[in-house]
Amino acid sequence: MSTSKSIQHRTEEHRSGRTSWLRASVLGANDGLLSTASLVLGVAAGDASRSVIWLSGLASMAAGAFSMAAGEYTSVSSQRDAEEADLRAEREELAANPEDEVRELAMIYRRRGLSRDLARQVADELHAVDALGAHARDELGLDPEALADPRQAAFVSFLSFAIGALVPVLTIGLLPAGLRAPVTAAVTLVALAVLGALSARLGGADPKRAAVRLVLLGALAMAVTTAIGRVVGVAV
Repeated sequence: MSTSKSIQHRTEEHRSGRTSWLRASVLGANDGLLSTASLVLGVAAGDASRSVIWLSGLASMAAGAFSMAAGEYTSVSSQRDAEEADLRAEREELAANPEDEVRELAMIYRRRGLSRDLARQVADELHAVDALGAHARDELGLDPEALADPRQAAFVSFLSFAIGALVPVLTIGLLPAGLRAPVTAAVTLVALAVLGALSARLGGADPKRAAVRLVLLGALAMAVTTAIGRVVGVAV
């Protein structure tokens, strides 16, 4: 009696595919949370009224979200421009010197361990199907169908910063004067710990180390701005 073995194909999950959106969302949320919390705590420490605290927090949230979006859009646009320039140059090389480009691709495969004949065969077959795609992936390290998207990066940065900033703004704006500073600081530190652990887990790093690092840096930033607020508030 013959036995049959079924081979189940498992789809592997790679973290590298998350790099672009994860970077933008984590940086945006972290900056929104920490910068806005530090600002409103500094303002509150100067004995500002509730309306001033609200105004400062909302202004910081709006300015920071637009700044993050603009910066990310500019950065990713420059990256996409460079990628498209590389693809144009490669397309021109393929049109002008196709045989040289086949040999170049075969050399790449030989350096990866293929024999001379097999490397040339693979290069020939890939050139016949999608020459530009083969060179983009194996020579330039690009996927022509998945270039950097500046609009997506800008939107993610804007939204994540605004969401992060809303946490301290709502907390300090809705609390009575005696609870504003301690509760807002505590909520911000807890949120920083969660954010650090989550981003580290998604990126395959140590969640505890990332959480502790963010909490310590956040506590330092809020302590400094609170001290400045008290000094300036007394002076004014």
